[in-house]
Order: sequence, then C-alpha cells, then structure tokens
Amino acid sequence: MIDSHCHLDLEPLKSNLSNIIKRSKDVGIEKLLTISTSIESFQKIKNIINEDEIIFGTIGIHPHETGNNEISINYIIKNFEENPKIIGIGETGLDFYYNNSDKKKQIESFEKHVEASIKTRAPLIIHSRNAENETFEILNKYQNEKLKILMHCFTGSKNFAEKLLKLNAFFSASGIITFKNSIDLQETFKILPLEKILIETDSPYLAPVPNRGKKNEPSFLSYTAQKLADIKDLSKQEITKITTKNFNNLFFN
Repeated sequence: MIDSHCHLDLEPLKSNLSNIIKRSKDVGIEKLLTISTSIESFQKIKNIINEDEIIFGTIGIHPHETGNNEISINYIIKNFEENPKIIGIGETGLDFYYNNSDKKKQIESFEKHVEASIKTRAPLIIHSRNAENETFEILNKYQNEKLKILMHCFTGSKNFAEKLLKLNAFFSASGIITFKNSIDLQETFKILPLEKILIETDSPYLAPVPNRGKKNEPSFLSYTAQKLADIKDLSKQEITKITTKNFNNLFFN
C-alpha cells in the first residue's frame, strides 16, 4: 500500500513520527507521500523526507495559503530538481468553499504550479473544492501538454470526473469514501477505471470509519483500501496491488 497524500509536518504526526512510520510499515505501507502546503511546510518536509526511506515529499502552496505565500515557477522547479525525494508539485488548486484566499491569487498560484509541472514533467497534486468549472477550465487550457494530474481526496461530481478522465487524470480516494452518506462519491469511484485510482489518508484529517472523529494517520489507510475493494468488487489484496502500481506509474515513470 502507498499513502499518496499525508501531512507528516502537522501534529500529532510530526512529534510521533517514528511511531507513525512503524505503524505504517506494520500494516504494509511501502511509501508515504507527505504534501507541502506552504513555504514553511516545505522547509519541514525537506527534513522529514530524510527520516526514513519510505517517505517522499512534494513542493507547493495550498489554495488556502496563497494569500500569505508567493511562490515563483523557478522556485518550484529549483527545489524539485535539487532533491530526488521531492517527487510531485502541490498541493495546488482552487478552493472556493472558504474565503481563506482571494480567488484571483488562487488562480495565479495554480497556474504557476501547472507551468512548473509542465517544465519538470512532475505529477501535479490538485485540491479542488466548490470550483469544478474553474479547475477544469485551467487544466483544459493545457490539454496538449500531457499533464500528470492527480485529483487528491476526490469528492467531485461524476460529470467532473468524466471530464477529467479526458485529460488522463488520476483520482485519489480518501477516508471520505467510508462515510455512510458518501453514496454519490462511492458511485463515482465505481465507474472510474481501476488504472486511474490511488488511495490516501490526508492525515491528520479525514479519518476513515471506524476511526472517524479521531486524528487520522497513515496506518488507517487499510480501511480506505478495504472500502474501495468493496466498491470495485475486488479483494483488498487486489486493490492494494493495483493502487500501488498506479502510484509508481504516475510518480516514477
């Protein structure tokens, strides 16, 4: 299993890192991708990725952080190229659910990350909330660039998923798919091609059932894998093998 999206720089994960890593390995996790959300977050991640061979990282600014974090295309490229364990760009994207950051700034930041992804050929980790049309519009502008798109913690509509598939996007399932009111999302994952699906925790957020309400951690990925297996009518072993292969194809090819 691979946790394609976690935040090891956040508490309570950061101060318990050795235990978090041990519990991850105990449930069969072979890689953890810890995601940058700000320049400060990235500075921490540069150290965290050296804590264990299973930890990899990304560089990027979360849409909520774009008001306080100016980032240049060159800064992203330089830091990506300098460190072989930084393997993706993001998390970037658009979030119009909260008014944490100005829409214009979010769009400008998103487009810089897209440009950096094109120049480096690195996968682009995208957060999209209440911004389906705007997110697709930007990605569609670059449809000839063969972007490596990963829709993190995908909760979008079936229509949005179908449009993104035309851009060759990948979709990551989080603990949300285990929630009993996530019927529409489960139906969307039912129709997504197996070769386009990854799994994640987004820990310390979004703990899956039966741990909903607790602080999430990578070892809880097992529950999400099991639920995805149920949705796809496969065994957990089959789904972990497929999602692991998909992650490696996206990030290491």
